[in-house]
Amino acid sequence: MAEPRIASLTRNTKETQITMELAIDGNGISEIETGIPFLDHMLTLFARHGFFDLKLKATGDIDVDYHHTVEDTGIVLGQVLKQALGEKRGIRRYGYFLLPMDESLARVALDLSNRPAFVYKVDYKDAMVRDFSIGLVKEFFQAFANEAGCNLHINLEYGEEPHHIAEAIFKGFARALDSATTIDPRLGDAIPSTKGSLSE
Repeated sequence: MAEPRIASLTRNTKETQITMELAIDGNGISEIETGIPFLDHMLTLFARHGFFDLKLKATGDIDVDYHHTVEDTGIVLGQVLKQALGEKRGIRRYGYFLLPMDESLARVALDLSNRPAFVYKVDYKDAMVRDFSIGLVKEFFQAFANEAGCNLHINLEYGEEPHHIAEAIFKGFARALDSATTIDPRLGDAIPSTKGSLSE
């Protein structure tokens, strides 16, 4: 029987203190507390729609700004994913999803290549959902891509309502990542790369 793909990490800085546990092969169960309600909502959607089990406790200098907590949460998510995947044996590696959310449509494509690259084409960078700027969504995913070693492309095809735009992006990301991390039985124990490694 395959080893469970689970990882946990605690990361403490002068700006944030974050503890996270991620189970890739989960049921979409989450316990999330960041002090930022909209981020909690987005990460709950991520866990549910990607079938990831996610436990997260984050505290940070949100009295100053949400930026540090949002960015550092992306950092830790990338790190725990990379740790949980290990050598990435048998995974599909690539994921893609086109997700509608009411009037919004987001396209997410990714490659767990261990070569970080990030393309983000979303026009509504400074729109607000209450006191949360969805411009911070870009910072979250940039941090994730860097730490996970992920080639991540996020495009907003169209959209108007900021909440719907962010939700389409997070749900589309969850579905694409679920596909990329799924074990393909045709691969057996092989690493899906002609160079023989996706971890160096």
